[in-house]
Amino acid sequence: MNNPLVIIRLLLKATKPSRVSDMPAISNTFLLRRGYAALTFFGVILTHTSQEANHFNSHYDELKNHEMIHLRQACDTGDSWLRFYVLYGYYWLRGLFWNRRMKNAAYWLNPFELEAYRHDNDLSYSDRCSNGAKEWRKYAKMNFEERKKVYEERFGA
Repeated sequence: MNNPLVIIRLLLKATKPSRVSDMPAISNTFLLRRGYAALTFFGVILTHTSQEANHFNSHYDELKNHEMIHLRQACDTGDSWLRFYVLYGYYWLRGLFWNRRMKNAAYWLNPFELEAYRHDNDLSYSDRCSNGAKEWRKYAKMNFEERKKVYEERFGA
């Protein structure tokens, strides 16, 4: 389902992050770029196919946990999806400069992604952070080289 109107409907139905206990998945590639498996969008997980969405809805694995960590991060940013996305975009834009030194640095070294990837294998992490995942704040204070070290620790790059 690539209908942009679905995106508008999701925006209008969005609730505060703290009121979301589990994010359902739907297939909608309108916002989801190739190369990315999923996208947290105002309390819903967007996937490429309905099979992937069904998997998200029936299994709690590392990828679902990764997206749930983003939900907890939104709780920590004033319990506001809008503030979460503005901050995410801000860190992504700041990271564009580093894309020349590291492929997709704007994404991989985004403080929100660093926390989510660092803990996506810990399936109880998002439950422990029910009041908000706050580790991203530590990464936001780091410079590029420090963030790159955190990335390399996680991925062994």
